[in-house]
Formats: sequence, C-alpha cells, structure tokens
Amino acid sequence: MADAIRLAWRGLYTTHPNPRVGCVIVKDGVVVGQGWHEIAGQGHAEVNALRAAGEAAKGATVYVSLEPCSHHGKTPPCANALIQAGVAKVVSAMEDPNPKVSGNGHRLLQAAGIATACGLLETQARTVNPGFYKRMQTGLPWVILKSAMSVDGRIAMASGESQWISCPQSRADVQRLRARVEAIVTGVETVLHDNPALTVRPELWPEAVAGDERLSGWGWPAGFEPIQPLRVIVDSHLRTPSSAVILQAPGRTLIACIDRDEAKAAALEQAGAEVLLLPARSGHVDLQALVKALAAREVNEILVETGGQLAGSFVAEGLVDEWICYLAPKLMGSDARPVLTLPSIRTMQQAHNLQLTDLRQIGQDIRMTYRWSR
Repeated sequence: MADAIRLAWRGLYTTHPNPRVGCVIVKDGVVVGQGWHEIAGQGHAEVNALRAAGEAAKGATVYVSLEPCSHHGKTPPCANALIQAGVAKVVSAMEDPNPKVSGNGHRLLQAAGIATACGLLETQARTVNPGFYKRMQTGLPWVILKSAMSVDGRIAMASGESQWISCPQSRADVQRLRARVEAIVTGVETVLHDNPALTVRPELWPEAVAGDERLSGWGWPAGFEPIQPLRVIVDSHLRTPSSAVILQAPGRTLIACIDRDEAKAAALEQAGAEVLLLPARSGHVDLQALVKALAAREVNEILVETGGQLAGSFVAEGLVDEWICYLAPKLMGSDARPVLTLPSIRTMQQAHNLQLTDLRQIGQDIRMTYRWSR
C-alpha cells in the first residue's frame, strides 16, 4: 500500500480535478502489475495496473490508495474492470468520499465474490488528495496561501516594488504549487501593480521536481501539455484593464465582482475573461461565496497569490488550510508592506495558532509550511 500511495503522488500535476490514485497488484508475494492515474479522462490507476499485470491479475490481491470507482464518468467503473480480471481481493487505503461512490465500489466487488478490506495507511493516503477529500466532505476546496516575505515580515516596499524578494529557486518552486492546483486567486491590486501572468511554466522547475522525494522517477506523460489553472481575480468594481497580461496568457481567467458595469464587463469578456457577479460582504467580494463557486466548478485546490490585504481577509475568514511562506534573507524596514493585514488582535488568547508541517531550505530562502490549529 505504501508503494501504491507513492505511485499516486505521480499524478500530482496531471489528474485534476480527479483524485490522484496509485495501484499495486501482488500475486504469490510478487508484484505483477502497478500503475497510477496519469491524466484526467484516461485510464485510472487500477486499469493501468491491470494492463501491466495481464493474465497474472487473476487470483491476485490489489492494493489501491482509494476505493475503486463504481460509476461511469469519462471512463468505465474500475470496480467492473477488477471483476472482469478475476482478482481475488482488493485492499483500499480509504473509502471514496465522493457520494457517487462512497462504499459502492466495495459493495460491487463483494457482490462479485471478491474479498475487500479498507483503511490500510488511510492517513497517508488522505495527504495525497486534501482538496478532493475536503470538497467532497464540505463543499469547499483546499486553500493554500503562498507568501514570499523578508525576515522582518514584509512583501513589498511602500511604493509597491516587490521584485524580487525571493530567490530564483523559490520562484521555480512556486511553479510546482501552481501546477498542482485547479485555480490561482489574486487581487486586482496585484494585477494593477505587478501585472502578473500567473501561468504554469514547467521549464522553470525541473530541479524543484527532481528534489521532491515523492516524485522519484516522475516525468511528464508523453504528449501531455501542463494544465493551466483557472486564474481568478478578486475585483469588486472591475478595475482590471483589458490589456492586462493575465488576460493574454494561455488558460482561462475569471473576474469576480460585486458591481457589474456592463461596459467594463463587455470589454473584459472581449479580452477573453469571464465576469462572475457575486454577493458583497463589507463592500467587497464575499470570499466564502467565491470559494463555494469555485468548488462547484470542480476546483479541489486553490492557491492564493496576492497582497497582504486580500491574503489577510482569507486568513481572517478562516478559509486558509495551508500557508506556504518563503522567507528571504532580507530586511525591508517598517515602512514596507506587511505579509498579512489582519483585524486587530488584542490578546495572546486571540492569536492564530499554527502548526509547522515542513521546513526546508530553497536556495538562499527558507520555505515554511504551516497548517492552522483549529
């Protein structure tokens, strides 16, 4: 099962919105086939492993990191493929949280006389698909906040100048974060000041991938073009210029607003954007409504790349699950802009408590990964 989970990680950048799944088939103590879900819309992990095993799959035990699917999507049910192959037993790390499956895959196998077991290394398996699991359980995506800051907690000079705080290796590492998510959220102020593209450029990150122990032996599938995440601009009053680089870059851009000026909206739509009218909260886009709307579009994971004001709003509203912060060996001074703008915190009891889950050096920077202790 540990091997199946390691294989699942290989789909980190290529399967969304589907979950990342790995499968290992064992017969008489020997691995006879293995596979993982490589590309959304193509064969799932079990089908790829069965293809590798061939006739040896008959009477074998199958280890899979997620319950085999039982419904028709873009591909037929994996449970049926396992039944047709004549396997003897299927061991799943966890039940599929998707209500369309949720135990039905196991019941289908059992009805065909195949033994099943579930729960082996479940904790490890859940870490592969935090967004898929959360969306299926709560209707909300997994939200990752990314920040690059100086040692004194600043992200830009008072003038707005911010290029570059982090080192080239950290910026390459961020490309991996972009590639794993379905959507990147930024604010209109970032668009106006920095004019970013917010695209996935895999040519910038071969060293970053090579340094990820989970992706040992990983490579882009043959003929696969990297998935460009949906770029989302939080722009309450449609101030995004139609000439912005983000609208010219490959992929789709969604502009979330509370005030749909038809002339501005028409110009932005002509430039290729989609304009989405959302409810207001305190005079700004309701971020709860935004993340729910993205989940409804099968967005499992969101990366928030923005300034301190919007980043602070995501944190204050309890929407952030994970904070990845690149700490650069720079001092930028008290007049520079802070990494987060939060409502006043008056007592230590009101302070946000974080749990450090990963710490490593990236070039000259330190990358810290936190989760909220809730």
